Amino acid sequence: MTSKALDPRIMMAIGVFLMLVGIALPLLILIKVLESTYFLNFFSYICQILGLVIAMLGLVTYTRLHKK
Repeated sequence: MTSKALDPRIMMAIGVFLMLVGIALPLLILIKVLESTYFLNFFSYICQILGLVIAMLGLVTYTRLHKK
C-alpha cells in the first residue's frame, strides 16, 4: 500500500482555513453569538495551533519542491 502525500498548496489552504476557524470562534464567543464552553475554547485553540503547523509544513514542502 502506498501513501500519497498531500499537495503543499492543499496543506497551506487547510492550515489557513483552520486558522480562520480558530479566529472566528472566539470572535463569535466575544459578541455572544456562541456560548463560551471549555470544549469550544479548546477546539478553537487546537484549530489555531494545527492550522499554523499544517500551513508551515505545507510552506516548507512547497519551497523544497520548487527550489532552484
